[in-house]
Amino acid sequence: MEKRAVFIGVIAQLFLGWISVNDGFAQKKPNVIYIYADDLGYAEIGAYGQEKIKTPNLDRLAKEGIKFTDHYTGTPVCAPARAMLMTGKHGGHAYIRGNYELGGFPDSEERGQMPLKEGTFTLGHLMQQAGYKTALVGKWGLGMNGTSGSPLKQGFDYYYGLLDQKQAHSFYPTHLWENDKQDTLDNTFINVHRALDPQKASPKDFDYYKGKVYAPEKMTEKALAFIDQNKENPFFLYLPYPLPHVSLQAPDDFVKPYIGKFEEQPYYGQQGYAPNRYPYATYAAMITFLDAQVGIIMEKIKALGLDENTIIMFSSDNGTTFNGGVNAKYFNSVDGLRGLKTDVYEGGIREPFLARWPGKIKPGSTSHLISAQYDLLATMADLTGQKLENTDGISFLPSLTGKNKAQKTHPYLYFEFPEKGGQLAIRMGDWKGVRTNVRKDPNSLWQVYHLKTDRNETKDLASSHPELVTQFEAIVKKEHQDSHVKDWNFL
Repeated sequence: MEKRAVFIGVIAQLFLGWISVNDGFAQKKPNVIYIYADDLGYAEIGAYGQEKIKTPNLDRLAKEGIKFTDHYTGTPVCAPARAMLMTGKHGGHAYIRGNYELGGFPDSEERGQMPLKEGTFTLGHLMQQAGYKTALVGKWGLGMNGTSGSPLKQGFDYYYGLLDQKQAHSFYPTHLWENDKQDTLDNTFINVHRALDPQKASPKDFDYYKGKVYAPEKMTEKALAFIDQNKENPFFLYLPYPLPHVSLQAPDDFVKPYIGKFEEQPYYGQQGYAPNRYPYATYAAMITFLDAQVGIIMEKIKALGLDENTIIMFSSDNGTTFNGGVNAKYFNSVDGLRGLKTDVYEGGIREPFLARWPGKIKPGSTSHLISAQYDLLATMADLTGQKLENTDGISFLPSLTGKNKAQKTHPYLYFEFPEKGGQLAIRMGDWKGVRTNVRKDPNSLWQVYHLKTDRNETKDLASSHPELVTQFEAIVKKEHQDSHVKDWNFL
């Protein structure tokens, strides 16, 4: 009996040891949080030179992690940028290439955008395959509930937020969505596209555009709950906040510190979206509120002891907007880069990108790797040890972890955007080729810029570099595939 007891004890110790080893292995799978801003320009946070808007948490993220200087979105507007992020495809291959709107603005007409098709392989699917619990909290824009684009059908175990981008125009919506069911909020419907008469409007008239429940606050609440529920297992949290996309709406507590700091006049809605008595102060407040949410997420991870096992990344879908009372020039939102949202010039597509992973990413580091958001799928496949086919991306994991000698590079980045007249752009090393108004003029000329010496794209060198124009034309022929949407085929 004694020998048998000893034998059982040894077996038990071995079994517990095996569990411990495997638990350790499981814990080595890092949690991943990808925070995505909406219409945030390249230089609207302190880490990229912003001086008027306070972003202490994002600045801390940069100090404790890595900052990329040459990181790009897939395209310069909402829905297709998100589709390319999720599917690892550039604008010449992506299923969704523009904002294909369905329905209207009232709740009764909520229909969303063109949904991702059934059978799409997304970042969510990739992480599920690796044993991660996955969540989307924020703005989706890739299909409503009941369609093939529902997040529940596109790789996410849980979702909460805005499915329809048009609903996102108000930060005080009547409802958000949680796993294909409406979550009713204590807000009344606000017609954010109702302008005010400058001659008749009183200060009280601006209060119409304020609500009780601020959607981004609810998103943070749900994100924290998901982290809590999955703290023992590896998780992937995609957190696309709708900030700071107009309408200009923010909680008073965040607006008040900025009132009186800027030379501003009331905005009455003459360029669309909600009127606002303090447009500059409110825009700054929206970015500072976004920054505060990043800080809340970081503190949660720290409090749970998950700091060293969690990668937190931050970027934006496209450059600063040009309407709704936003003044990109006043805030130097894109640091002098040419263009804004809807442009394939640098100001429309070059984005901030920060990543923090204590113990793995060197604090205060900077990467000049030419990379794109459609690289994220390949990067996560690399991180989780999965083979990936049929992607336009390249893993930037070596750059994150400082193993730069192992970093593969793109021969070029390709951009194809069917809106605003049809546009093309190619980043090839220090060179950039741009074609605009292609739909109207199929023979429109290439513009050629040398970004190392002319980052703001002010001097067209096409006439002195015909060989580059020839290369750009060959790249377009190689990379373009016709879309299933006729209006997106402008080549």
